[in-house]
Amino acid sequence: MVKALKLVVALAATLAVPAWAQQSPSPKAGSDVVVRGAKRTQMSSWRQAETRHLVVLSDGSQSELIRVTRNLERLHFLLSGLLGRSDTGDDPIRLRVTLIGDVPTFEALDLRNWRWQQGPYNELFQLSRYYDPRQDGAVMATTRVDQRTVIEHTTTNAISVLSALSDPAIAANLGANDPAARAELSSSLLGLFATGGMRSEHDLAPTFGERAIDVSADSLLYAGYAQHYLQTYFPAAYPRWYLDGFGQVFASLVVKGDTVLEYGRSPRGTSAVLNSFGSYPIADVLSEKYLTANPRKTSWTPIHAWMLTHFMLFSDTRRPQLRQYLAARARGDDAASAAQSFGDPKALAKELRAYFGARKPYEIVTYPADRIEEPVVRRLTQGQAAFVKGRLELGGRTTVPPSPGAATPPEQARRMTSERESALRRRTRWLERLRDDAARWDGEADAQLLLAEAECRSDNADRCLAAADRAAALAPGDAAPLAWRATALVMQAGAAPAADRPARLAEARRAIAAANRADTEAVQPFFAYYDSFAAAGQPPSVTAIDGLQKAVGEVPDAPQSRLALATALASRGQIAPARQVIMPVAAGPYDSPERPAALALAGRTAPSPSHGPPPKP
Repeated sequence: MVKALKLVVALAATLAVPAWAQQSPSPKAGSDVVVRGAKRTQMSSWRQAETRHLVVLSDGSQSELIRVTRNLERLHFLLSGLLGRSDTGDDPIRLRVTLIGDVPTFEALDLRNWRWQQGPYNELFQLSRYYDPRQDGAVMATTRVDQRTVIEHTTTNAISVLSALSDPAIAANLGANDPAARAELSSSLLGLFATGGMRSEHDLAPTFGERAIDVSADSLLYAGYAQHYLQTYFPAAYPRWYLDGFGQVFASLVVKGDTVLEYGRSPRGTSAVLNSFGSYPIADVLSEKYLTANPRKTSWTPIHAWMLTHFMLFSDTRRPQLRQYLAARARGDDAASAAQSFGDPKALAKELRAYFGARKPYEIVTYPADRIEEPVVRRLTQGQAAFVKGRLELGGRTTVPPSPGAATPPEQARRMTSERESALRRRTRWLERLRDDAARWDGEADAQLLLAEAECRSDNADRCLAAADRAAALAPGDAAPLAWRATALVMQAGAAPAADRPARLAEARRAIAAANRADTEAVQPFFAYYDSFAAAGQPPSVTAIDGLQKAVGEVPDAPQSRLALATALASRGQIAPARQVIMPVAAGPYDSPERPAALALAGRTAPSPSHGPPPKP
């Protein structure tokens, strides 16, 4: 069944999106690093593909890298058409995607999703994907290989299959009396029953006693990119079930040739999962009760998220209600109030039960082949490749949960303190390893730049400055080392004696200006300039706040940036804009470290029930 292209165009139309969220300058391509020394110029197995919207890194083949990158660009083109976003040429900072060879290698990185979570699904559906909306650009990582989710353990195993085949009566019924036919049947049956858990591309040995569904590497990428797109180009306080389901609707994207795309088909294993886990109470989803469910006991799965969202998107009756619901959530309405948009909950549940076994629609879209650009691909040197994984680890290792507040309940305070202390220990160990690695690659600018950022984000100003100076010497004219040098100088000025502070701040602001001139689109100089006012004990200037606004426009789904901008706006009495900026963090889908502060700010900027919304500034 095929439906019209206007399927989800209207979904974002009623969501309040700041003008700057769609008016960001085009990103600059990163400069190649000149690596000195013969031993540093040896090429690695890693390649990097770049397009207008993406930077994709992979240690796989070049042909596979190009295929994946072009398909993600196709998905971007499709989403832009469906959501009515014209190709203006103004885009936020590109998403950086890293494809890791296999699941064990990916899991060994221990990438902690501080600012993105899925489900929570049943514990069988914990698939390997990482997403971090960082201040200087979002990053995503997953494996290059398909993964498997075991949905049922059975009593069938290799011995029981072979025992059955050894029974003459069964063998005769199956037509396997002939030894050669019996051997062929044995092999095919063993292959039929051989399913396993997550696997690498080099580990295809069968296991038994399980029913499993394959989750393709492509589907994980497509789902992640669809979520990233929605939060980047149409940022709002989406409920998590909707973002999960939205990603799954596009996870089954099929590319046919150079001009045809299909989306909306049922994911692999839909029938098996729904039959094994059954339906899920819609009331628990819309009330968000499901968010606190025990992963060992819940029957909520990615397939359920897909079915609910698919039902809403493809229903001419429910789609307008979904728009109302999303607009209510974007305003900050509580889950129960927003759910009233769907009317009678019993009628909704009845329709969903009918949809459970109904034939599901999907869409076919044609497009001109020349609309999808060819990526530019280059090989990384061994020195550059040595820090690909370190840059992935950076976000999780330097993020430290906040300390408990004075009013925090004792049990929660103990848990928060324990998590914070554990994160600090992990950060210390990681930094020590990173320093050792950077010392081994002392002629590699990428190594020194990564170390500089890690030190600054860990509040080690002196070490940050030293590493940034080394990176600047190795890559003259590169803006990034200049930005972290300026950041370190601001930190040092803030810690300096009061008498020395004005001179230190003047030096730091000269460094900020130099970094900004080197790359006017880079966001770190904006943060350094804003922080310089706190170091001086002064309120931020209008120019500093404008810089934060530009930074949020470059990476709209970065919670740290939104919190900084909303706090600055509120401090100047711009209550309504502050609330608009902070709602995706305070009432959005993810429990980020910035959420407690965002909730407090949202509470202070909430409209008065008796006097209505605050006047526009």
